[in-house]
Amino acid sequence: MLPLKDNVPTRTTPFVTIGLIVANSLVWLWEFREGVDKEVINWGYYPCEVQGPCEGIARHHHELVETLFSSMFMHASWIHIGGNMLFLWIFGNNVEDALGKVRFLLWYLVGGLAATALQTFVTLQFGGAHDASIPNIGASGAIAAVLGAYFLLLPKARVLTAVFLGFFFFLWEIPALVFLAIWFLLQALEGGLGILHPEATGGVAVFAHIGGFAFGAVTVHLVAKRQPLRPAW
Repeated sequence: MLPLKDNVPTRTTPFVTIGLIVANSLVWLWEFREGVDKEVINWGYYPCEVQGPCEGIARHHHELVETLFSSMFMHASWIHIGGNMLFLWIFGNNVEDALGKVRFLLWYLVGGLAATALQTFVTLQFGGAHDASIPNIGASGAIAAVLGAYFLLLPKARVLTAVFLGFFFFLWEIPALVFLAIWFLLQALEGGLGILHPEATGGVAVFAHIGGFAFGAVTVHLVAKRQPLRPAW
């Protein structure tokens, strides 16, 4: 399922959401120009830095605090950044509208840290030194916080979605509550599988998604300044 747009307008131009998309895109172009693997190794976040030992490439050149934030703006492929930025654009503008611009930016960054914290805990508890020495990158943890917030703020919204069946697809307007519930359920199922068979998740940090979503759902009403606008139809 690929979301295309929702039916909720905003009061003002979502400059922070746009700025985050631009920042992620510029970092991706820098990665792509310099060599994605090289920059991921240098600026990715390694769980083993919290609790060693680290193996191989994980002994890199930057401080833990630096990589916590740099990794939040890095991606591994065009599909990775394209999917993340699409989700951020569709769901971020309305959460920004509810929180206000400065508060949304700070909350987004903290959401990314919360997502990384859960992924780190799971990796260190259930993985080995090799798992903890794999670099973590991507904005999806912070974006998952946005999805968790949207889930509570706009349960009656609808999301125009492209549903793919092999080579064919159709458009379906799905209630946001259903779309995001399915998304979270898939993350939870992958997370359980990942503990038993880490190789099955293909390197995707699913617990960062779960942690981010939970953070967003738990905190949004504590930080929201107002309700977002109602769905347009």
